[in-house]
Amino acid sequence: MKKLKYSFVLLLAMFFSVAAFAQEPLPGSAIPTAIFYNRDNGVFSTQQIPGGKKSLIMFFDATCGHCQQVASQMNKRHKELANVNIYLVSQDEYRSIDYFTNTFAKELVKQKNVKVVQDRDHVFIMAFHPKQYPALYLYGPDKKLIFTSSKDTDVPKFFKLN
Repeated sequence: MKKLKYSFVLLLAMFFSVAAFAQEPLPGSAIPTAIFYNRDNGVFSTQQIPGGKKSLIMFFDATCGHCQQVASQMNKRHKELANVNIYLVSQDEYRSIDYFTNTFAKELVKQKNVKVVQDRDHVFIMAFHPKQYPALYLYGPDKKLIFTSSKDTDVPKFFKLN
């Protein structure tokens, strides 16, 4: 009986430990370090994201309907995002990423403040802990998290915080 009680306590402790690591980052958290890939296979690190202005990171899947809606909303209002560094991150192959951006974010990705990168090594989820697609993270000029959401209905909140 004592062994069973010990096993239960150990299992409970492990559950709470895993749950604590699986939480989304809190406002005020720094941008996690992660390595992604440019189209030319060059490395892009989140450490390369400059401070001094806000940065928006969107984690998307090309086949996700909610991701497509978010990209379309941002595309329509891309001029309002001119002073924000935008990073579109996907685990998809570049042919799927290209279809997504050409269909839903055509004007957005033409902007000099927008960078599209591939999460080929699948590190985004471990670094940022998104709940689902799309995952949006808005960081301030100090590279600290201001707001995060996985709801396409929250896009207007990003524009208000911009």
